[in-house]
Amino acid sequence: MIEQQIELMAPAGSFEALMAAIQAGANSVYFGVDQLNMRARATMNFTLDDLGKIAEICQQYNVKTYLTLNTIIYDHDLSLFKRIVQEVKKHNITAIIASDQAVISYAHSQGVEVHISTQTNITNIESVKFFAHFADVMVLARELSLKQVKAIADAVKKEQITGPSGKLVALEVFAHGALCMAVSGKCYLSLHTHNSSANRGACIQNCRRTYTVIDKEEGFEFDIDNEFIMSPKDLCTIDFLDQLLGTGINVLKIEGRGRAPEYVKTVIACYREAIDAYQAGTYTSARIEGWMKRLHNVYNRGFWGGYYLGQKLGEWTDTSGSKARQKKVYLGKGVHYFSNLQVGEFKIEAQSLKKGDQILITGQTTGVIETSVYEIRVNNAIVDEAKRGEACSFKVAAKIRPSDKLYKVVEV
Repeated sequence: MIEQQIELMAPAGSFEALMAAIQAGANSVYFGVDQLNMRARATMNFTLDDLGKIAEICQQYNVKTYLTLNTIIYDHDLSLFKRIVQEVKKHNITAIIASDQAVISYAHSQGVEVHISTQTNITNIESVKFFAHFADVMVLARELSLKQVKAIADAVKKEQITGPSGKLVALEVFAHGALCMAVSGKCYLSLHTHNSSANRGACIQNCRRTYTVIDKEEGFEFDIDNEFIMSPKDLCTIDFLDQLLGTGINVLKIEGRGRAPEYVKTVIACYREAIDAYQAGTYTSARIEGWMKRLHNVYNRGFWGGYYLGQKLGEWTDTSGSKARQKKVYLGKGVHYFSNLQVGEFKIEAQSLKKGDQILITGQTTGVIETSVYEIRVNNAIVDEAKRGEACSFKVAAKIRPSDKLYKVVEV
């Protein structure tokens, strides 16, 4: 048995994703509100008014809460970021993840716990010592190798580097999800081409596109058709997680605040199981194969091990968008749940539901339910298929709600 304490941190861009993270076994969640976070333009985002509800839900499940306030800050942002810090303090959010010195200094002065963002690009022990004046937790740069991470972790213990709490500084690393071609996410391409700053949470991801190279001397054009040369594959460490955890890090962070709730649930569940297996001595190649299969089912651009294993350059994806082996197809909405029968009633609004279909149900309170349908009833009669426009019912072990959405999961 390995008694090393590892915190598994999940992304949350919506209440559905928040509940999915909790269901899957996350120890903490991180999220943004409105502006001033690196996913400010994401289709899913919380507002400042959501902080109270987020805090209430997470306190109920003993899950830590981290608000990302990690963009570049200008003078006109000062009053807004200070208001956000005060709301964080009011609702007992666990900590703020920050990179700008103004946010770090102000939050620290207000007694609000600060975690240092990967945007500060911490790559050495002297940087850890500097930020230890303000923070107990630091996210290391994504470009470090396992050897470099271990050297920093060892030095923290050897030199007894403590944060404001008096405890040893905790080190956090990214373990899974999208990677940026720029050093620790500091990219100016989107700003240069579209006046839309990635460092203000407004990246348009033009690095994920295809490009043509022109030879200026002779005018020849070359289509780069074998790979997207600025779009890295997604980071995945589950197949060498024992080595990553063996460096002595404390927090394992999963990227994906813009991802769907089923992505959050699948990825967090796999890494929860892998961490537990590592600690129990049951981390095996057979189990790794199973986790990898599940991870390939949800959104991904292909996988590589990042810079942890010593590679100097990224592995680039060869397709646009996701390579997930499964996708969800919208069917309809929840109507009612019969608790005594464990049966959910749904209105089919698109496509049709057939006996044997694998389904997905998502909702702000429900989170994510994944199951298969073995018996369908329409007008209380058993049928093989529920068609568009019909109300149907079937067994669901967990409670569903009228606002929940019903999807069919299909192989791609």
